[in-house]
Amino acid sequence: MEKEIFLCAISNITSGTCWEDCKFCTQSLHYQAKIERYSKKEIEDIVQEAKDAYQLGAIGFCLVTAGKGITDKNLKYILSVAENVKTELPNLNLIACNGTASKEQLQELQKAGIDSYNHNLETSKNYYKYICSTHSWEERYRTCANVKEVGLNLCTGGIFGMGESEEDREDFINSLLSLEPESIPINFYHHNPALPLKPNSLSIDEGLKLIRTIRKRFQGRLMVAGGRESFFKERQEEIFEAGANSIVVGNYLTTKGQEGHKDLEMLDRLGLKVAKRC
Repeated sequence: MEKEIFLCAISNITSGTCWEDCKFCTQSLHYQAKIERYSKKEIEDIVQEAKDAYQLGAIGFCLVTAGKGITDKNLKYILSVAENVKTELPNLNLIACNGTASKEQLQELQKAGIDSYNHNLETSKNYYKYICSTHSWEERYRTCANVKEVGLNLCTGGIFGMGESEEDREDFINSLLSLEPESIPINFYHHNPALPLKPNSLSIDEGLKLIRTIRKRFQGRLMVAGGRESFFKERQEEIFEAGANSIVVGNYLTTKGQEGHKDLEMLDRLGLKVAKRC
């Protein structure tokens, strides 16, 4: 049986408007990275992005907002976006990634057509204080638990290569697995000169080993998201042999990704089948 690869696309529906001080994030206003910033993307543009992604073969589409969490103001906007996308593409697995959220807010998203919620732990509980001071790791974990409690599918992962120790990586993986998520998206830190973190010092071999380590303990969707092209470079095809069975197609939040048709050509060359359903 051919190995199926799940394709997911993301849409940055609000960009660069966050006052949190996460040291890995170009969307933080603290660091003034040179990125496009806007408070709301036009809904018709988001719907078109979703259609383009679905046509390409993506069965997941993620609505991402900048900021610590869901507010009354942005909840109304997110609900409207979700309802419009779901009306046009009812078979699309619609994912929300809107920061910390209460059970009540998550239930509202669920009613609007959201199928899954993505909220990353980012790193270990111990190391988190070194990369963010404006909110706690515990808040992130609580949101993930809320997602499970309301019955949404949970996607939670994080970033490797931010200066964390091997022990931190092990603790981080253990925390992810304790939540029993449906999907684990992992990213490899992509340095921006405006950010205070040092460039990623992990080797490609270490990155592949981390994928293998998670795959040995996790049977669900293991996605390689940010850093696939910039970190693995000409060796990105090796992620599938290591255990990845999901990737982001198209652009990331503030960085360009590989063109979608090139991803499809890569999968075809490797004899990998694009999954048709979650």
